This record gives sequence, C-alpha cells and structure tokens, in this order.
Amino acid sequence: MTTYHCPKDGTRSAVSALTWRCPVCHGPWDLDFTPAPGLALNALPGRANSLWRYEEILPLSAPSVSLGEGRTPLVPLTDTVSAKLDHLMPTLSFKDRGAVMLAELARRLNPERVVADSSGNAGTSIAAYCARAALPCTVYVPEGTSPKKTEQIRAHGARLVTVPGDREATALAARAAADEPGAFYASHVFNPYFLHGTKTYVYELWEDLGGRLPDTLAVPVGNGTLLLGAALATAELHALGLIASRPRLIAVQAEAVAPLAAAFHAGADDLMSGAAAAPTLAEGIAIPRPPRARQILAAVRGSGGTFLTVTEDEIRDAQRDLAARGFYVETTGVACWAAVRDGLGQGVDRPGSVVVPLCGAGLKTGMAG
Repeated sequence: MTTYHCPKDGTRSAVSALTWRCPVCHGPWDLDFTPAPGLALNALPGRANSLWRYEEILPLSAPSVSLGEGRTPLVPLTDTVSAKLDHLMPTLSFKDRGAVMLAELARRLNPERVVADSSGNAGTSIAAYCARAALPCTVYVPEGTSPKKTEQIRAHGARLVTVPGDREATALAARAAADEPGAFYASHVFNPYFLHGTKTYVYELWEDLGGRLPDTLAVPVGNGTLLLGAALATAELHALGLIASRPRLIAVQAEAVAPLAAAFHAGADDLMSGAAAAPTLAEGIAIPRPPRARQILAAVRGSGGTFLTVTEDEIRDAQRDLAARGFYVETTGVACWAAVRDGLGQGVDRPGSVVVPLCGAGLKTGMAG
C-alpha cells in the first residue's frame, strides 16, 4: 500500500495506521499514488464490466467486495447535453464508486469497526459494501435524513445513529467515534481512496466516447468528492497522454447552501465567514463548510470552469422534467440538469458538449412537493 500525505503541510502517514486526518493541521489526506502507464482503449475489451477494469489507475486491485459497480450508461438528453446514469449503481447512488474502495481498504486493514457519516447516500453505500466485506459498521446521519435512506442503511445490517442537528453536527459525532482505537473512518471526505473511486466516472466517459472527453463536465458539489475525482482523472489522463486537453469543470450548488459558489465569485481561495445556509431539497450537497474547499475552488479555476447555483423551484422543475423523460432521480441528483438545461450562461461561452451525472435514484427521496 502507498502512503497518505497532507497537501497543506506535507505530513505523511502509513495507510495502515488508521490515522484518518493530518495530525498537524487536521485536514484531509491525499494519496501518494501515480497511475501505471499502459492503459489503452484496445486493452479494455474482455476485462471486468465494472470500474475495476481500469486496474492501471487504481490504488487497489483484485477486490473481494465488488458489487459490479460502475460502467453506467451515457445517454443523450439534448443535442449537446448527455447524462451519465449513476443512479443505476448497486445502491442507487454514485457513492458506490468510492465506497467500494473504502470497504476494500478496510477489509485489508481488518479494523475492529468501520465508522461513517452521511446525509444518506454515502452511508447506504458504506453500509452495503461493509456488509459485503463482513465488517461491522456504524453510520451517523443527521435528523431529517430521508426515511428511505435510513431504511436502506439498516437493511444492510449497519448500526444507525441519528444525530440531532445538521450535517456538521453529524460529522463531529462520527469523527469523535473515529478517534477511538481500532476504528476505521470510512470518510468520503477525508479519505483519498474515495476520490480514486469517483475518478472512474471520467475514465468511463473517456472509454465510452472513444478516447476523448466532453468539453464540459457539470458536477453537483457539496463536499466535492465527484468533482475532485473528476479533476484527478482529467489530470491523470492528460499526464498519460490519453487526452490532448482537459474539459471545463462546472460546479453546481443549491442556492440555499452555496458557500463555495460565494467564495468562487468573490475571488477567494477558501471559504468566507458568515456564509448563509437554508433548508434545501438538495440534501446531499447541503454542506456549509466542506473540508476540501481550497482544493475544490482551485480545481474549478484551473479548468477554466465556474460555479452555478439553482433555486428550489428549479430543482423541483428539473426533477419533474427528467421524470417526464423517463429518469426518476432524487432531488440532489437533478441539480446539474437544473443548471444546464436552459444553457450554462453566467459567463460560460461556447459550452460545447456537456455531461451531467444523475447521481441518485428517485426512490431515495420521492418527488419534491
């Protein structure tokens, strides 16, 4: 196994130490990992029909806990916009891409227990993959989490802890448990193995589009795990000589909880104090203080992209519109379609081809009122 390193101060830790964050600055880890050369389109036919087909670019191999995640369809919505159907994953959410990596890592480290926190989808994924790996798992969720998501977590045999308060209170409770001896913190935010799972979203696009990428990737952003995975993949593909240029990253937030959009448009490199937050239908991206904020802002700026925000009415309309087109998607998962279906606007010229993810199934939340 490789090692963790802190992108802020350079501190390093062995993966086997179960140290879930930098002990110096308390920030998230990155991973000392460089993909092996040799990935080529003509090498892929005949490989496993899951994200594990991209073995050269993954920090783990030969998994025991796979549920066949990945390889989701790419279908057109308009002449220029296509949707990647990640709501068709085993647990009905894109979070399976990262959860399988964390569960496989935990299985190899054999901790006493696995701890996770979530607004729902990451928790259901971690619970399912821990069940597959026969690992004891506790998932912390905020009060008000969609009942269908908490039902799914319990169904996989995980212990569910409902925390009074918001998403941040939930994270603090989980982190306290993660500090106890023998705990593996399956954090989709702090553990970089998760990002190396979500990056396969872009590798699949590269394969399905015949060795190229769309001009623009629109991605919903709360903690930014899909966006940072996408940024990681585009950088790797470019470094490997497999694409000539990187696509623009468009980050989408709910207007009700948009701290990163506010910082971006103010020209800030990090979150600003006093960012407002209100209830939103897009519960999966309602994150007031994402720990990887600096990395997210830098990734969007470095790609020549921008941040867009969507209102609650736009989320409702987008969910109904997608359902009328045959796609039953949860309210968080429609945010990107809400942002791009009438054009990108807000200073984004010549968007070209655009791909949006449909991140979670509508069965998880039902239709918005």
